[in-house]
Amino acid sequence: MFMKWRTADLSSSKGAAPKRGKRAALIVLGAIMVATMSGCSLLPSETEEEVLPPITPPTISKKPEYEVRTETLEKKVSGSGKMMSQREEKVYFTLDGMHVKELNVKPGDKVKKGQLLAVLDVESVEKEIRGKKLAIRKSEVQMKETLRKKDEMDPVEFEEATIAFEELRQELADLEEQLGKATLTAPFGGTVIAVQVEKGAAVKAYDPIATIADTSNLVVAATFAKEDLEKFSAGMKAEVDINGAGKVAGKIKVMPTAEASGSGSGEGTGEGATPPTKETLDKYVIVTLAKMPKGVERGTPLSVSIVTQRTENAIVIPVSALRSIGSRTYVQVVESDGSKREVDVEVGQQTSTDVEILKGLTVGQKVVGR
Repeated sequence: MFMKWRTADLSSSKGAAPKRGKRAALIVLGAIMVATMSGCSLLPSETEEEVLPPITPPTISKKPEYEVRTETLEKKVSGSGKMMSQREEKVYFTLDGMHVKELNVKPGDKVKKGQLLAVLDVESVEKEIRGKKLAIRKSEVQMKETLRKKDEMDPVEFEEATIAFEELRQELADLEEQLGKATLTAPFGGTVIAVQVEKGAAVKAYDPIATIADTSNLVVAATFAKEDLEKFSAGMKAEVDINGAGKVAGKIKVMPTAEASGSGSGEGTGEGATPPTKETLDKYVIVTLAKMPKGVERGTPLSVSIVTQRTENAIVIPVSALRSIGSRTYVQVVESDGSKREVDVEVGQQTSTDVEILKGLTVGQKVVGR
């Protein structure tokens, strides 16, 4: 048994020796690695470089370039206005301080010539007329007696009696005339476009009661600035833009003959007043239309434009490409190699966007804007 143990022990020792050798090698290798790593940690750490953003140089904006072209240039003047009737009147009473007893029309009504529009309350006048007639009857009796005694009377006394009798008759005639003025009728057939009073209202002499217009005969009436009126004349073509109906071709028929003034409603009211100012057409530019659009009514607003100058195939450039220094007018022309040179030009008519070049440029060239 003893020999067997020794053998086993020796065999175990022999097998353990190689294992210890491997373990030692591993320990040495680990020590080297640790030494290496510790050596690296002893070196000072380097600072990382700051990453700067790329610097982009600013781009210089390129000025726009325009091609010289041909175009039809037009100069226009414009005015505003409305559709108006060729016949339109304000109707009124000439009696003062009366009340409206009857009002037989309203806006939009169609009336015929002579149709009754309104009646004043003249009961007091009628009462006065009745009294005046009785006074005249008494005066007639007295006048007959006076005529029988004419030869016996003083000529002056007879003349005074005659005058007094005639005065009574004239007073009656005046009162009866007032009755005739208490009714208001349509001066012509048309449409009532406005009524200025109500039933029962007190009215003064020449206060407008209603406005009547012949709406079957409408024309375009427009006003222009005084300086623009000198740029066109009768017979020239016009374009009328009617609110709600669109653009319609027309022609200037009549130029204004009176200075524009306010529409006015009369020079005062009551006794001593004058009739309301009529809105006549003579202060407007009158335009006839090639075709009257449907549905157009009196008072419809509109605008009128008239071409005062027209040039076909004009050489033009944008206004922004034109330059000037003192009396010199020039442009910058772009050459084929991209370079630029200054060229003096002569200009013609100008619109809000383009200018005509009479001399200095040809179609197809390019000019520099600003």
